[in-house]
Amino acid sequence: MTAESMPQAGSMPTREGDLTIEGHGIEPIPASARYGSINRVFTVWFTPNLVPAAFAIGLLAAAEFLQVGFVTGLAGIVVGNIVGAALVGLLATMGPKTGMAQLPVARLPFGKTIVLPGLLNWISCIGWDGVNSVFGAAAISILTGLDFVVSLVIIVLIQGALGIIGHEAIHSFEKWMAIVLGVMFVVVSVSIFGQASTGMARTDGFTGLDQLGAFVLWTSITASFVLAWGLYASDYTRYLPAESSGSRIFWWTVLGLALSAGWIEALGLLVADQSTGGAVETINDLLSGSLLAPLAMLAIGIGTVAVNAMNDYTGSLSLLAAGVLVPRVASAAVVAVLGFLFTLYLNSGDFTTKFESYLLFVLYWVAAWAGVVVADWWKRGQKADVSRLAKFSGLASGWQGLVALLIGYVASIPFQTSEYGYELQATIPIFNAWSDELHYADIAFLVGFVVSFVVYWVIGRVSQEASPEAA
Repeated sequence: MTAESMPQAGSMPTREGDLTIEGHGIEPIPASARYGSINRVFTVWFTPNLVPAAFAIGLLAAAEFLQVGFVTGLAGIVVGNIVGAALVGLLATMGPKTGMAQLPVARLPFGKTIVLPGLLNWISCIGWDGVNSVFGAAAISILTGLDFVVSLVIIVLIQGALGIIGHEAIHSFEKWMAIVLGVMFVVVSVSIFGQASTGMARTDGFTGLDQLGAFVLWTSITASFVLAWGLYASDYTRYLPAESSGSRIFWWTVLGLALSAGWIEALGLLVADQSTGGAVETINDLLSGSLLAPLAMLAIGIGTVAVNAMNDYTGSLSLLAAGVLVPRVASAAVVAVLGFLFTLYLNSGDFTTKFESYLLFVLYWVAAWAGVVVADWWKRGQKADVSRLAKFSGLASGWQGLVALLIGYVASIPFQTSEYGYELQATIPIFNAWSDELHYADIAFLVGFVVSFVVYWVIGRVSQEASPEAA
């Protein structure tokens, strides 16, 4: 079977609340099938960030390599979330204008080379499934007394069902759970505030440029959590009418992401120096002896389903965007199953180190990818003919996008707090001085974004190759 003979168009929801299983793949949503309220853009981004993964990021503020203190930590949360959410908001505006999901519409600059970012994001979705499920399964296990694996199976079955049904099931679930989880976390927050500590800070002469470096690294970590949603952005706006306000979509996205992620990260920051283990265990210990403990565990379980359903759905579209010949429904199921297996790996030990490394890896490559997509979108005047993008064989090579992404990523390596970044910093004097004087300040995602943006823009000026949709 070829990519052209693989049926992409199929059943799709026609109104809010329509839970028809979405068989539609990556083809543009026709104008006759567009529907939905822009206000739901807020809830679809607000709900999935009310999760322990965000709380765990707040707890990282007390890690030995950071210890940024409360005021500095709070400032980093604000700055990081605004920066990351703004990029997601910009990408989300592409949905109504193209009717396409984010990785499929990235075929515009990447052409056939979309295979690489498509597969990378498919793997990233599986990774996020695993990260979130570690917390969710632990919470359900504490709440019910069930074995961790049994608790994990429950979560995977529910999230998998939502991901398989598709776009409208996810929007509806996030809408109602925004209210339920919002109330639950308000109650939990009040209790945690009563036990908060704002005196966390280093006392070993960790000041000046070292403190600045830690702040930059901390801001990058908080930005990475919301910036990763950039790969999902237009997946959840592509059904909106083409004339939908871009500015409203942008601001609802920014508010939904920054408020929810910032809120839960701030909770973690408030009790970072009281952490007794993982995020779930810390929350349970802080609330032990009251009815709030089981309420918090239930909220964590629901939040895990909310976020992982989006991972399964976007993962299914990413695999299709890469040209893999599977129905969207089957692809969503595969992501859920592989996420289950990855959860077991993450839960096997040293989760904190694995979590930090995963966050930064996603941040580095997503930023370089976004630089290419934004540069291409602006060059086109924020509009494009996407009618031929669904056929893989009709795409141009897209070498310009891939080259720009790779150059942007490589250029970011010396500024990374990664194994390769450390090796370069140890061997190249100028980068060694950077790491020594600024405590490994991590600006790699900014470098990657800017370099890939500029490289793609310059290549476009000199290249005579036809654009992907004109091929």
